[in-house]
Amino acid sequence: MRFGSEPVETRVLNAVQAGVGADPRVLAAARGMSHFGEHALGWIGIGAVGALLDRPRRRRWAGVAVGAVGAHAASIVIKRVVRRPRPDDQSVQVNVSTPSKLSFPSSHATSTAAAAVLAGELTGLPLPAVLVPPMLLSRLVLGVHYPTDVLAGAALGAASAAMVRAVERKLEES
Repeated sequence: MRFGSEPVETRVLNAVQAGVGADPRVLAAARGMSHFGEHALGWIGIGAVGALLDRPRRRRWAGVAVGAVGAHAASIVIKRVVRRPRPDDQSVQVNVSTPSKLSFPSSHATSTAAAAVLAGELTGLPLPAVLVPPMLLSRLVLGVHYPTDVLAGAALGAASAAMVRAVERKLEES
């Protein structure tokens, strides 16, 4: 069964892998990002360090971790419903192992977008613009997601961050 425009998306993967993905430094960075983002663990760590070091905003830093975990969990639920398989075309190089065979949406994109939006708002830095595009690109370089997987993951992560922030505002008001 086909999902969306897989042949077109496979061509995009081929172009990314033949372009920036052909650079061993880019491939190494993409693998590092993959390990950092696995199960949102890197973002949990960032939230925990922020909570330890920035006592006045401890709750907000905890929100970064909670937002990343919640977004990751939402992506897992959606993966199990949609059941889109990861790219399996012979022309696509898979450059990292994955915990599942399911592709849509990208959990790395989801948790990264959620954490970047929440931490960006907290710090006043443009973290979504700086952190999200490289994570999305890394999933294509590694050959483990289609472009629509990472775009949907980023949108889900941003929506998850908005929900976390709405809850935080209610807590701040009480």
